[in-house]
Amino acid sequence: MTKIKFALCQMNVVDSKKENLKKARFMIEESVSKNADFIILPEMFNCPYSNDKFIEYGEEEHNSPTLTEISTLAKINKVYILAGSIPEIEDDKLYNTSYLFDKQGNIIAKHRKIHLFDIDVKGKISFKESDVLTAGNKFTIVNTEFGKIGIGICYDIRFPELARIMVENGALILIYPGAFNMTTGPAHWELLFRSRAMDNQAFCIGVAPALNKNANYHSYGHSIITNPWGEIIAQASEKESLILSELDLSEIKKVREELPLLKNKRDDLYKIIQK
Repeated sequence: MTKIKFALCQMNVVDSKKENLKKARFMIEESVSKNADFIILPEMFNCPYSNDKFIEYGEEEHNSPTLTEISTLAKINKVYILAGSIPEIEDDKLYNTSYLFDKQGNIIAKHRKIHLFDIDVKGKISFKESDVLTAGNKFTIVNTEFGKIGIGICYDIRFPELARIMVENGALILIYPGAFNMTTGPAHWELLFRSRAMDNQAFCIGVAPALNKNANYHSYGHSIITNPWGEIIAQASEKESLILSELDLSEIKKVREELPLLKNKRDDLYKIIQK
């Protein structure tokens, strides 16, 4: 199958897990009604983006009301769902974790955010995820009926080595649920997604929460799809919205033949070492 219809659910996340799951269900069902093959939720879609809320909303994988709900929706609607990310608890550690469900409602991949968002932009924004979160240490490339997909989370996109490793392991689509803010978003969000798509000649997708001005953390929104040529083919505003876009994976082969970057790189001189 070379064509795949994606749905990007740019939810307005509030301080209520019940309301967030209700909104996720509504947007998933709306996506299904529009014949989506693959539905993506934002980073921390069930939880306000703050360290104290990560602790409060944390769930264990084997006993997670959030994951049970998404699994059921995937199975009933026979659709892939990438559950953006949630705060996951394991052995008294807290992770920022994304789960991919197949059409039978099974978890076929999970990605724990590798690069934690520890920044201090003077006079604008300061955030330190490592105060409460533990970093993941595994690359996530999963096989689907559409081909291989690579998964990162938000800050992970700033590290080009990760994207290249996923592509060198066969990923055709790179997906990063993310919640950039009103400082880093306008400066870098679009640039990063276009760059990772262009560098690796793959589709690159980012799904963010909508801007909630009543929250402490203001998400930039602007969920995005970029193609292997580095062009934006779909993008939201900051408001809650649903983006649907059909991608033709044959574009990847065409671009890689016309501009053979991956063939032309000098493996005899340099390479990324996967430990």
